[in-house]
Order: sequence, then C-alpha cells, then structure tokens
Amino acid sequence: MRIVHTSDWHIGKLVHGIHMTEDQRYMLDKFLELLEECNPDVLIISGDIYDRSVPPTEAIKLLDNIFAKILVKLQIKIIAIAGNHDNPDRLGFASEILKERGLYIISNIEQALKPIILNDEHGEVAFFSLPYLDPATIRRFFDDQEVKTHQDGLEKILGELNPYLDSYSRKVAIYHGYVRGFEELLESESERPLSLGGSDVVNVDLFSNFDYTALGHLHGLQKVKYDKVRYAGSLLKYSFSEHLQKKGFIIVDLAANGQVSITIKSLSPMRDMRRIKGKLEDLISYSEESDDYIEATITDKGELIDPIGKLRLVYPNTLSLIRERYESLETKQSSASDGFVKMHPLELFEDFYQNIMGNNMPKGSNRYLEEIWEEIEAEKRLG
Repeated sequence: MRIVHTSDWHIGKLVHGIHMTEDQRYMLDKFLELLEECNPDVLIISGDIYDRSVPPTEAIKLLDNIFAKILVKLQIKIIAIAGNHDNPDRLGFASEILKERGLYIISNIEQALKPIILNDEHGEVAFFSLPYLDPATIRRFFDDQEVKTHQDGLEKILGELNPYLDSYSRKVAIYHGYVRGFEELLESESERPLSLGGSDVVNVDLFSNFDYTALGHLHGLQKVKYDKVRYAGSLLKYSFSEHLQKKGFIIVDLAANGQVSITIKSLSPMRDMRRIKGKLEDLISYSEESDDYIEATITDKGELIDPIGKLRLVYPNTLSLIRERYESLETKQSSASDGFVKMHPLELFEDFYQNIMGNNMPKGSNRYLEEIWEEIEAEKRLG
C-alpha cells in the first residue's frame, strides 16, 4: 500500500498580520500535482488542518476545493485527524456521511477507539487515528483519575485498542502531539505549546508495535529515533525560526510483510521566508528585488529614517525589522545584575548606553542628563 503523509497545513494562517491563503493555495496546487504523480492509495493528514478553531470563509472554501479534487478527481482516500489548532466538532461535522466518499475525519475519542481498515492487494491495513486530546478530556471520558499527562492519556487509549492491535498484521498510527526519543527535535516559534512543565511529551516507544507512525505538530520534517516514526512537518514556513527548514511530504510504501520504504518529496513555495542581516545601505544596494517574506536585522548604529520603508522598496514583503543593538542587551552582561539598586540613575543610563551602542557616551552628554534629572526631581518634589 502506498501512503502519502502530510501535516500541519494551518489553512487560514496569519503571519505578522499577513494572510497566507494565497501562498497556501499555490502550495496545495503543487502538492496535488505531485500527489497525482505518485498515485497513493491513501493520504494521511496528521492534524492542524486549519490554523484556528473558527477558520475564515476563504480557508474553508480552499480546503473544500482541495479535498474535492483529491477524493473525486484523483480517487484517493483521505484520513485526517484533528490537531490542537482545530475545533474537533467543526472539523468532524458530517464525518459519518463523508466516509462513503473515502474521507475519514477523526476528531474525538469515540472515533479514535476503532481503527479504519483499508485494503490493498496484500490484504488489510489498520489505521489507528489518534487526534489531539488533552489529558482532562481522556480522564473524564474513562473516569480515570490517574490520567494526568499526555503520556498517561495515550497509554490509556492504546490499552483500549489492544484487541485491535493484536488482530491486524499491518498497522499504521496517526498521532498529533509532541513525541520524543533521545535526540533533539526541530522546533519553531509557530508551534502552539500543548501544555506546561513537560506533561505534553510522549515517549516514542509507545509506537513500537506500529509499522509506520505518521506524526503531526512539529513543523520540521524529521524522524523520531526510528525511520518508521516521522513528522511530515508543516506545509509552509510559518515563522522566521523555520527559515532553514525544507518543506514537503513523505511517501510511505508499506510492503506485505509490514516493512516500509520512505521517500521524501520537496515542495517549493511561491514566496520563501528568509532572514537577512547587515547595514541598511548594503541590504538595499547589493540585493535584487524579491517577493520573499523577510526578517531584516539592521546592524547600523545611530538613528535611521524610515528603515522599513526603504527595505520594502527592494523587499516589499519585509515583515519584521530588528535593530542589532537591542539584541546586545541579551548577550552582554549589564551592571544592572550587580546591585543596580545601589547605583545612581545617571550611572545606569551610561551603562545602558554602552550596552546599546558598544561605546561610551559622547563627551559633554552628562551635563544634559544631569539637567534632565534635576527637572524630574523638581517635579517629584512639587507633585
């Protein structure tokens, strides 16, 4: 059986106030072209189909159009689960009726407790669809007060699924959450935390009985400890922390004996997301005009007149502007950490200026600061 694994489309996403729908439509059209080429039996979407619980109308229309093409034109079945960004009730609406057209949307515990069975020339393949479910929801459903973390919740559900797990020789898991082995994972700023204090982490070995595990939530395309446990990553780069990530999807060929072979397909966006750095004049003078989304770090010292306006003459989609001098506050030790309460405000300002500008204040500046400070003190006494 040939499976295509994708995830985290986040349709309806806003990035720095910019609607990404046009970019998503372009990327999904390219995805459909490649989907037709590789001709899978089933498409898996591992959660976060929408970016928010109440998606905008444009996002709903886009998803409806894409699903119709996959199901009707390409005749490919779809198994999709709810992620932490999705509203499970809205996403799961009419899911029973849609099964007749080959669309399986799993968004709640009841649906997760029964596998989806598909067939190929070698027989049955059982898909165990595990949407995002917070521990409190699982605890209430099973009336089990021992369920306190995502690990507890997943163990509980897999325990209930044991009879099915023993009944099928070929098994695929679909899960939306934070799965870890022993390695560091690629994470980004656009991934919404599932919980605090590490209670969202699930051990990868819970999936050891599956021939393949299709993960969603982390936006970097990567494996977790085993080749058969993988995040497909997000459809597009959704934050500048993802600027070095490659985006695409995974083709999984599942053999009769349960062995899998993995192929990664890349997708190129209409507009890339890039970070640039340098002096404003250099960035403007030595660069070709580009529609990419840009985060610019300016290394100039002193005041600049309308730097973002000047950048947008070359990079019209400049979304973020950073002055490097502000970053120095994080990297240089300030005397504020050494008993700043004992220092005079003028001394603190001098130290602040040095951290920001990288050198001492100009001669004669103290006189002006002292005059300002005296005015402030006088206002305090009057007020």
